[in-house]
Amino acid sequence: MSEEWLGKDNLKPKDLDGISAQQIEYHFETHYKGYVKKLNETWEKLQTADRSKANQNYSEFRELKLEETFNYDGALLHEIYFGNLHKSESSAPESFRKAVEKDFGSYEKWVEDFKATGIAFRGWSLLVFDLNTGKLRNIGADVHNTNGIWNAIVILALDVYEHAYYVDYGPKRAGYLDAFMKNVNWKLVEEKLSKAHKAYEVFK
Repeated sequence: MSEEWLGKDNLKPKDLDGISAQQIEYHFETHYKGYVKKLNETWEKLQTADRSKANQNYSEFRELKLEETFNYDGALLHEIYFGNLHKSESSAPESFRKAVEKDFGSYEKWVEDFKATGIAFRGWSLLVFDLNTGKLRNIGADVHNTNGIWNAIVILALDVYEHAYYVDYGPKRAGYLDAFMKNVNWKLVEEKLSKAHKAYEVFK
């Protein structure tokens, strides 16, 4: 019996500051749900893929396994991204500021680094909690299933693919980054960070 990933309509954000409803509609319905659909199709095809012909240069099984992680990570990161967005949250709580101050020097330095990562990469800027070291890190990814750190928990996800901002900002990504920071659901970020700290105590 194949697995199935269900899209989470309850994550679609509304009434954001600087990110239009049309931008969210395209992003959520076309791109996010596209990953969910293709992930389910990939899982279905993997049920009957011929594993005896697996080959590192090319095989149906290899291609399906590649697309599995691309679409799985695409669905997961988009769910974190959309969950991050909420209009009523406007400032980072003190507990979060202290956490990033410890690893980045100050909240402002973290924001600078997070945004710079968003400019430097083609796909994602991610704040992760590294269970290997117990530190917060900003990492970038050009593609969903590359550049990650094993054993890291994503705390905040910023989608910087063009589809995330072109309706509102065209090629001017910096304005979109500012808008994103105005709409962060800091309560959820704080909850994720707290859980990550607890996981680290078990993991280390």
